[in-house]
Amino acid sequence: MPAKIRLQRHGKKGQPFYHIVVADSRAPRDGKFIEKLGTYNPLTNPVQIKIKFDRALYWYSVGAQPTDTARSLLSKTGVMMKYHLMRGVQKGAMTEEQAEIKFQNWMKEKEAKAANIVKANEEKARGEKKTRIEAEKQVNEARAAEIAKRKLAEMEARKAAEAEAAAQAAAEEAAEASPAAEAPAEA
Repeated sequence: MPAKIRLQRHGKKGQPFYHIVVADSRAPRDGKFIEKLGTYNPLTNPVQIKIKFDRALYWYSVGAQPTDTARSLLSKTGVMMKYHLMRGVQKGAMTEEQAEIKFQNWMKEKEAKAANIVKANEEKARGEKKTRIEAEKQVNEARAAEIAKRKLAEMEARKAAEAEAAAQAAAEEAAEASPAAEAPAEA
């Protein structure tokens, strides 16, 4: 029975979530499996990979062939590196202590890179938010200036209308007063 390490798709349409499993190579993609090794969520940033390290290392060492994506995930979690170092120990190229030190250094570098990526993503998000807030402030200031200009124009128009109404009222009063003054002169 040739075993394969592969992904088993779960989740809704457009929102995939995968289980990393060891299955018989003849079994369907989402069918029966031998053992579940972990999970993979590609929708998070950075992607979330949870894996049973020892079991994945065991299955890879006994000959289970990973698919390309599964190989990539095993590589990212360090299973492939650990296997490579174990083979070096078996061949006598290094001792177990040296292999463990190399593996720990590699894991620290990997974690530091991941932390830098997360930090860069947070900084980018903060920068985008800041520029969005600044743009919104400018739009609000422009709106406020437009509203103030409109109110000022309305006030000036109202004052002009009041002045015109007052002048018209004064003219009417003068016109009313003039015929009244002319009427006694005719009598």
